[in-house]
Amino acid sequence: MSSPSPVQRLRTSGIVGFEGATSNVENNVWIVGDDATAVVIDAAHDHERIARGLGDRELMAIVCTHGHSDHINAAVALAELTDSPILLHPDDGELWHREHPYREPDAPLLHGEVLNAGGIELHVLHTPGHTPGGVAFHSPELGVVFSGDTLLDDGPGATGQHASDFPTIIASIRDHLVPLPGDTIVHPGHGESTTIAEAAAHLEGWSERGF
Repeated sequence: MSSPSPVQRLRTSGIVGFEGATSNVENNVWIVGDDATAVVIDAAHDHERIARGLGDRELMAIVCTHGHSDHINAAVALAELTDSPILLHPDDGELWHREHPYREPDAPLLHGEVLNAGGIELHVLHTPGHTPGGVAFHSPELGVVFSGDTLLDDGPGATGQHASDFPTIIASIRDHLVPLPGDTIVHPGHGESTTIAEAAAHLEGWSERGF
């Protein structure tokens, strides 16, 4: 039997609320690791489907790119099912507690920290703007960055919600993502993947989107 790809994408969907309105949202859930261990980036909507995607691998951690409900709403159930810790940047604690008021994350994600996913290093980059505690995970070995909602295939993530800020998200992309090698593949929280070079080419022409 062949080993799984070091990067797997699952698509999950669910109904979530944003600023008093509800909508159906499709998310990318990324599984990174080898045939023995892995981490899950953004446990969204369906913990049982994510667990099936993991198979027999040990889940080392559930890591959150940010605290919006559509990226964390399956995290606690998946953690309980797999006995694994949840990691979140502390600046998104308020958002986390809106979804999970009685469960704390197990450890903080901090800028410059290096996580290990089945022998693959994931470098934590603090990229606020979409949320105060937004982070991205860069794997130099694989030539990929998992950008959450900081950078999507068509530009920056939305900044019309509480605690979002357009100049901050642009600064995060310019200072922490654009300096990565141009052929780095950007795996976002929604939609299709892009490259750093493609994003850098359009940086100056982006405008703010509300949601």
